[in-house]
Amino acid sequence: MMNRESAWSLLCEYTRSESLRKHMMAVEACMRAYARKFGEDENKWGITGLLHDFDYEKYPTTQEHPFVGNKILEERGYPEDVRRAILSHADYSGVKRETNMEKALFACDELAGFITASALVKPGKSLAEVDAKSVRKKMKDKAFARSVSRDDIINGAADMGIDLEEHIAFCIEAMKGIASELGLAGQAAAPSA
Repeated sequence: MMNRESAWSLLCEYTRSESLRKHMMAVEACMRAYARKFGEDENKWGITGLLHDFDYEKYPTTQEHPFVGNKILEERGYPEDVRRAILSHADYSGVKRETNMEKALFACDELAGFITASALVKPGKSLAEVDAKSVRKKMKDKAFARSVSRDDIINGAADMGIDLEEHIAFCIEAMKGIASELGLAGQAAAPSA
C-alpha cells in the first residue's frame, strides 16, 4: 500500500533542492485534482506526481532519469502503473503515454513549472495573481522560463482532450490549494521605513 508519508520520505532522500521538491508538490496537487475530476485513485495519482522527478537531482542525464528512479521504485514495491507513468513523462524513454494517469502527468509537469515561474514574477509572488490568460501571454515570451517546453504544455493538454486555457486554469486552481507550501501564497508588503 502506497502512502504519501513514505513517498515524501523517498523524495527527500534523493532530492535536497527546495525548488525541485516544490515542483513535485505542485505536480502532485494537479494530479490529485485531475484524479478527483476523473473519478480515479487520488492517492495513486498524487504519489505519481510527487515522485515523478525524485531521482532527477542525483541522476539528471537522459541516460539516467527516470530510469534509475524506476529501478528504485520497483525495489521499493511501487506498482507497475505508477512506474510506467513516471517513465512515460520523459518523451525519450520510449514509453508511450496510454492511460489517463500517464497523460495527466505529462500534461501537468511542464505546466506546473511554468505556472510557478509566472507567479514568482508577480509583485506579490502569489498564485492569486496568476490566471490562464496571463500564463498564455507569458508562453508567447520565448525568453521567459525558456527551459520550459511550450510544446509539451500544448501537446499535454491536447493529448488529454482538454482545452489549453481550461487546463491552465484547472492547474492554477489545484496549485492554489497548496500555495503556502509552494511559497506562492503571496508576500506581505515590506513595512515602510
